[in-house]
Amino acid sequence: MKDIENKIKDAYKESKHIYDDVLTANSFWSKAYNKLAWGMKDEDYVPTLLSFIPNDFNGKMLDVPVGTAVFTSSKYKTIKNADITALDYSTDMLSQAEKRFKDLKINNIKCVQGDVSNLPFETGSFDLVLSMNGFHAFPNKETAFKETARVLKKDGIFCGCFYISGERKTTDFIVTKVLMPKGWFTPPFYTKDEVPKILDKLYTKMEIYIMKSIVYFRCIK
Repeated sequence: MKDIENKIKDAYKESKHIYDDVLTANSFWSKAYNKLAWGMKDEDYVPTLLSFIPNDFNGKMLDVPVGTAVFTSSKYKTIKNADITALDYSTDMLSQAEKRFKDLKINNIKCVQGDVSNLPFETGSFDLVLSMNGFHAFPNKETAFKETARVLKKDGIFCGCFYISGERKTTDFIVTKVLMPKGWFTPPFYTKDEVPKILDKLYTKMEIYIMKSIVYFRCIK
């Protein structure tokens, strides 16, 4: 497991200079890559996902993995009374997130290096847990689901998104032949039929949406 974790850490370190561009498709090549690999743009689902965080949210929130906060920082700038903890296994991703928050003068966020499989927080610590684009990279997904549920309060919100297999052949091919060997994605990967079964064991209410090879959701504990 440690070898897998180190491979993931190295992969995100190597990609730190292109990570934001790939995700946001700001260049010609990244637009072409996203169109080929995913068949869509992030604006097809990201605004809806971020709307699951109430505009007047003022509780305690965990963002895991925070990545570079390229998608979330604009939202965080609007919820100034929230107490946000941003956690990532990659120190390279975390340092970029910290810089982004500093540049945007977002002062209500604490950045923490840590492992989603062993979250350094007490049970029931957070009112909301967000996990964007994390579970397809996590090596121990079952434990990650249990840990994110553990640190969430009763009636708290769990929302996020990740890659699912079996929905688009081109995406599955790129994940298997490119993203997996590089260490950016880590098997096993869930299907759209498996996701509800996993979440149903941990949460009382679920909203689950499928967009091509991405599942995004909002759950209540």
